[in-house]
Amino acid sequence: METKVVINISTPKQKGLLQTAELYKYIMGTSVYPREQQCLKELRAVTSTHPRAVMGTAPDVGQFMALLLKAINAKKTIEIGVFTGYSLLVTALTIPDDGKITAIDMNRSSYLIGLPIIEKAGVEHKINFIESEALPALDQLLKDPENKGTFDFAFVDADKADYANYHERVLELLKPGGIAVYDNTLWQGTVAMDEGSVPERKLATRKDSIEFNKYIAGDARVQISQVPLGDGITICRRN
Repeated sequence: METKVVINISTPKQKGLLQTAELYKYIMGTSVYPREQQCLKELRAVTSTHPRAVMGTAPDVGQFMALLLKAINAKKTIEIGVFTGYSLLVTALTIPDDGKITAIDMNRSSYLIGLPIIEKAGVEHKINFIESEALPALDQLLKDPENKGTFDFAFVDADKADYANYHERVLELLKPGGIAVYDNTLWQGTVAMDEGSVPERKLATRKDSIEFNKYIAGDARVQISQVPLGDGITICRRN
């Protein structure tokens, strides 16, 4: 007699643990802020005065990044989208003293806001900042055979419309077992909202995020996990 397996794909009643702002504050106050290094606190404070402060990496995401970097003993990394440099400083503090970060951003002025704090932390020597749009810079890196398959870790927080294009190039740069983290993949929760209830200014990026999430979920070249930290991050491990 054949046994039938029934798979329940209905929406679960439980929405997850973080159903209140108080619980989020508890996590941050108990586990994140007490372990955040002083230089990171300073950079976060400086970034908070920027008109586009919302673009800064969330400190809980930074903490998780540091854990990943340590877990894989990352030494050679790349960052696409730097802003004032919070995630960049997290990486520079975590990798070895002879580690290297290729940091790409088209706006050097934002990077210069955080640079004095990075210099004070004594890790600026690990950073190669490239002022450029991301795709041309990535294509230039890939022209050098020594860059292919040699990066341990990538952090991507740039134009969401190009996430799939970044991903294709990042996979060429990552070594097998390397990790890529894509930020803002839940886009303030709008990916799960009806289009009609999403503010117009968020619609385009919502569409880009939904398309990327579908694309990455179907990519057999990587193992993935989408985690509701910050604005949502998707972690990919290259097979």
